[in-house]
Amino acid sequence: MVFLPPPHLASASRPAYAEAYGNILVAHRRSPLTSASSVIILVAPDVDALCAAKMLAELLKQDDVMHRIIPVSGLADLERMKDELATYAELHTLILLNMGAILDLSSENWFGEFGMKLTVHIIDSNRPQNLANMFAGGENGERFIVWDDGEAENMGEERKAWEALTYEPEPDSDEDSELDDEDGMRSNEGDDPDDDEEFSERGPSGKRRSLGDGDRSQEKRRKLDDQSTRLSREQRETHHKLIAKYYGSGSWYGQSASATMYILATVLERVDCDLLWLAILGLTFQYTTARISRDSYDKYHSIYYDEVFRLNPLPPDVAANVTDAITAMSPDDLSVRAAEELRFMLFRHWTLYDAMYHSSYVAGKLGIWKERGRKRLTGLLAKMGFSIPQTQQPYAHMDLDLKHQLRAKLDSIAPEYGLVELTYPSFARCFGYRASPLGAADAVEAVSALLDVAGGIRMEVEVEGARHGGEWFGGGRLWEGGRNGEEKREKRIEVGSRQKDGDDDVDADVDGEERKERTWWVKNFWAAYDALSDIVPLRDALSLAMSLHRAIIRQGTSIIDKQDIRTMRSHRVVVLSQGPDLALFAHPGVLARLGLWLVDALRDRLPGTKIGGLQGRGKKSLPFVVACLNERTQTYVVVGIMGALDFGDVRRNEFGLAFIEAKQRCNARSRHSTFDASVLEIEQEDLKLFLETLCEVGEGY
Repeated sequence: MVFLPPPHLASASRPAYAEAYGNILVAHRRSPLTSASSVIILVAPDVDALCAAKMLAELLKQDDVMHRIIPVSGLADLERMKDELATYAELHTLILLNMGAILDLSSENWFGEFGMKLTVHIIDSNRPQNLANMFAGGENGERFIVWDDGEAENMGEERKAWEALTYEPEPDSDEDSELDDEDGMRSNEGDDPDDDEEFSERGPSGKRRSLGDGDRSQEKRRKLDDQSTRLSREQRETHHKLIAKYYGSGSWYGQSASATMYILATVLERVDCDLLWLAILGLTFQYTTARISRDSYDKYHSIYYDEVFRLNPLPPDVAANVTDAITAMSPDDLSVRAAEELRFMLFRHWTLYDAMYHSSYVAGKLGIWKERGRKRLTGLLAKMGFSIPQTQQPYAHMDLDLKHQLRAKLDSIAPEYGLVELTYPSFARCFGYRASPLGAADAVEAVSALLDVAGGIRMEVEVEGARHGGEWFGGGRLWEGGRNGEEKREKRIEVGSRQKDGDDDVDADVDGEERKERTWWVKNFWAAYDALSDIVPLRDALSLAMSLHRAIIRQGTSIIDKQDIRTMRSHRVVVLSQGPDLALFAHPGVLARLGLWLVDALRDRLPGTKIGGLQGRGKKSLPFVVACLNERTQTYVVVGIMGALDFGDVRRNEFGLAFIEAKQRCNARSRHSTFDASVLEIEQEDLKLFLETLCEVGEGY
């Protein structure tokens, strides 16, 4: 058994997370070669994996285990890292966070040829998972351990089908004919008296009896028994269809990697507010990016809700206070509080008008890309009794009475405008007197912005209090990485890299661009990683997140106004080939955000499309394909999004398989630059042919 069930499903014969973690500690302490390269953690570029890496690093630090965290951007980066890991003689534990579940890691193409002392732990929320990783046996298969969330317990049929196809002989096997040939050869050999003398003896009757007669009869009997248990062609075909249905039903997400780490910390009795906050961020990231449904979110939210009150007991008078005014109770108050989150973007740190204007939910209900929709938004605020000057100033500076009345006013008036799901249960954290309380959704937006656009692209952010001035710079400044010390360090690094590039002009330009892109991405990763435990850069990144959402609204509004959405047979296509924010949307994460905004904005205005896939036959959804030109590489970044017609629902994304089949049919030059199969990078000249082929393939998803 190579998949670990969660603790509530574990038993004495089936170990769970704690036993696997204990084995990591034992291997590290027994290893004669102990270094930071003995335990290596490979981390995917998303908020959930980032939080899980932070939590696991804290646990390992408490146990004095040296380790190394390496960010990996995609499959190509993982292949390069695999070759590098093969040179590490002291490596005995490899942990993959939000990557590798779909890959056959025990094969020779990945880690199958590594030494037997290496153990690979897969902690991945991506689904489906490779069945070989979960159910393969043997000494080699046991080295690959999948930390499961309980889903494998319900995969009995898939497991039986996989084992039958893997271990049972083929129905058209040549073993029978080989046995017949052996019998014929032996009968022919029996004609030679010399051979008979050597391999035979005389019986009591004086007749010769071959010593192999008994063996042959036993072998025939054994072969007949094997034939009775061998799979028929129909059975094999049934198993193949079941496996194809599992892999072909699209991609979805299970328990977050940060939730798995929190369960481990709970079993180890090391839970604190920091780990709880990171687990909450991982869950919130999955929900705000439409990776999990509202039902799945509520299930985990109820668990964290109990944990919040267990770890953060409040006085009775504070607990009874249900207003929005969450404030720190002391200079060192770092508690986590339960809160009802409004579906307004960064509303605690923005103006109320901007927060509502940049909300995808409000955009879809009011149609803010039209003048009429913006007037409806202004009318809603006026009907609530909020003056324009009040809604145009930062939320923190609004009148306290208006803040306290905000929820009640919204509950009574917003339904008239179709805004019936304006809140959802969430959490916020206090940071003493260093900063105002930060909501989980706001923290996720800030960390995501750091991951996507903290470096490598010019972003202008607004300076607080300078909206009414700044004729030269439009009331803003260029984002340079946060605090002054970091700005100076970034400039020194940039100057040094320019000097180094000047010395290495003999290198190819393409390789130089790839190295530069990787350098920026790695810097973004570590900037986001550090911000998880430091409120100062996290607070500074809020302005970057605001600028990012301004660009998304600007581009989304332009797409709808210019009617750039093309309706195909089974999906809708948006292609961005020009505009001031082209370099920004060439990042897959930002482009996916734009696609999600379009789905939310047009959910109530476009008819749904029936899905013809294996799992979703008869259901309707809003499939979107969004492509953006990367002018630097002359390629298009293509993202496929499967939106649900009902708000809060989630559809399995079947664009991954559709992309693979379409590019194989038309021989398009492309590559998967991320771990998400529904994200593709394709040559500029091949995009048109690829989209045409995708329409033909689209009947299958």
